[in-house]
Amino acid sequence: MNAMTEMPAPLVFTDAAAAKVKTLIDEEGNPDLKLRVFVSGGGCSGFQYGFTFDEVVNEDDTAMQKDGVTLLIDPMSYQYLVGAEIDYQEGLEGAQFVIKNPNATTTCGCGSSFSV
Repeated sequence: MNAMTEMPAPLVFTDAAAAKVKTLIDEEGNPDLKLRVFVSGGGCSGFQYGFTFDEVVNEDDTAMQKDGVTLLIDPMSYQYLVGAEIDYQEGLEGAQFVIKNPNATTTCGCGSSFSV
């Protein structure tokens, strides 16, 4: 039995983000890696986003598939990320994953901290 909860996409995982994650996973040489996005307390505005690779899918995780990449979200983070967009952007400031979150009432200039 599959431990992942399959639900309608709670957020947008852009083609650019999926492609970058796929490249990073290929570089690691471990096809079992999945990208976990999470929200934790801290940062300038009260909450901050985080990304990590994970081989473990927890029973209560929400999983999204895009272009052969699996994105995992834990239940606590899910409530803050519904409706958000995860993108990968390259610009003059460098390259980074960016979360555009309509639930955030305040965001920090660093782009990784927010409040609701």
